[in-house]
Amino acid sequence: MKSSTKTRDFFIRLGLVIASVLFSFLIIEIVLRVGFKDKIVLFPRYHTDAHYGEFTIRKIRPNSIFWHTSIDGSWKFTTNKQGFRNYKDFDYTKPEGVTRIVSLGDSHTQGYEVRQEYTYSAIIEKYLTQKGYQVEVINTGVSGFGTAEELVLLENEMVRYQPDFVILGFYKNDFEDNIRSDLFELDTQNNLVIKNKEYIPGVKIQNLMYALPFTKWLGENSYAYSFIFNWVWDFYKSISINNAKEIATEYAIPMQSDIFGYQELYTSKIIERMYQFCHDHHMKLIIADIPLAKKGKQYDSSFFPSFLPIIEKSSDASIKSDDVVAEYVGIVDIHLDNGHRHISEFTHILLGVEIAKKIEALFF
Repeated sequence: MKSSTKTRDFFIRLGLVIASVLFSFLIIEIVLRVGFKDKIVLFPRYHTDAHYGEFTIRKIRPNSIFWHTSIDGSWKFTTNKQGFRNYKDFDYTKPEGVTRIVSLGDSHTQGYEVRQEYTYSAIIEKYLTQKGYQVEVINTGVSGFGTAEELVLLENEMVRYQPDFVILGFYKNDFEDNIRSDLFELDTQNNLVIKNKEYIPGVKIQNLMYALPFTKWLGENSYAYSFIFNWVWDFYKSISINNAKEIATEYAIPMQSDIFGYQELYTSKIIERMYQFCHDHHMKLIIADIPLAKKGKQYDSSFFPSFLPIIEKSSDASIKSDDVVAEYVGIVDIHLDNGHRHISEFTHILLGVEIAKKIEALFF
């Protein structure tokens, strides 16, 4: 009888604890939803691990439909069986008569805070199709990617799709992200060599989280959940950034250079290798400058003046943000005002059209 009473008391206490936690979570949700809705974004990342050759890096979860929401709006994401933000799947064998284009990049390329039909990848395909060309554009953008991960993806997976063009969306934080990934390093002769074959930050915990049926709903609807998730994500990201600075410092000292000097050299070697790989496989490389948001409506180029010669030397064509968006500053939004301040749909359209014109001039 005593055992039965203890069991009952245990479940009563457990029920009270669960009820208290849920009630507290509900109160936090109401407070955040009422008072901080304009400052919290519901941007679940939906990363999982991808095995490309000997490498393991991130990709978006395949065959998924999910939503991002902020004060600026809501955006639907659809991924194909490969985990790309495309409605259709792609075979490795390219259809006869089709020009295939691969877009590499981070969340700007993936199209955070942009409708799927208006990413610059989608605009490239629309523009060239309207001109009467048969094209396929594969959007392989993954939030958080740097050029190092994009190189791994290109060399070990995307080359199998037989692309004719590779579009590299280059963003300013790629310099730092490349160091953080620690996938490559420079040897004593400043040659780029493989250092690690895995980089999947936050993926293991996301794989566990998304195995639970209610996590997806929370990620897209709960401000309390998103606040906690974003805080933890940013905390570990700051640790990762500090580690990257230590790595850069370690290499910069013997080079008698500053930290950014090493980041710039390191990234230049990655881009040089990407360009050589494209050349060896009969692909043309176009590098697009993704503008960086500044205070107000201003922007900055992701191509540093000292880095621009590398871009121009290691590509078949480059697109500078000044040539694309400068005349529209103050007239339309180059970036969204809130959220993560990604480039706007208008900027995607401008970039997509400009890239498509470069492709047309180089190929057709």
